[in-house]
Amino acid sequence: QVQLQESGPGLLKPSQTLSLTCSVSGSSITADSILWSWIRQPPGKGLEYLAGMRASGYIDFSPSLKGRCSISRDTSKNQFTLQLNSVTPEDTAVYYCARGVAPEPRRYDYWGHGTQVTVSS
Repeated sequence: QVQLQESGPGLLKPSQTLSLTCSVSGSSITADSILWSWIRQPPGKGLEYLAGMRASGYIDFSPSLKGRCSISRDTSKNQFTLQLNSVTPEDTAVYYCARGVAPEPRRYDYWGHGTQVTVSS
């Protein structure tokens, strides 16, 4: 079975950099036709797509992040990492990694459980 698990700090101060790692088992992050993705859900709001990476290394970014977002990966560990710079309280959300299998509309077949990230001074 495919499993994804998020890890990283749960509390940040404004201006710091968020780094979250998704550990994947049961599926290679170099698998074809997959968009390894990060999605978040702010309190009381809907899901917001952040970014995703394909096996080729292509990265699809949400323009709403104003260029603050990046994705990296470690294929030897089967992990991919979200980096979000210059966080503000508006970045407070539950962050998920997920395996994207279709665009327009986006569809994900496996999700991590999510991790709460709070940005507060």
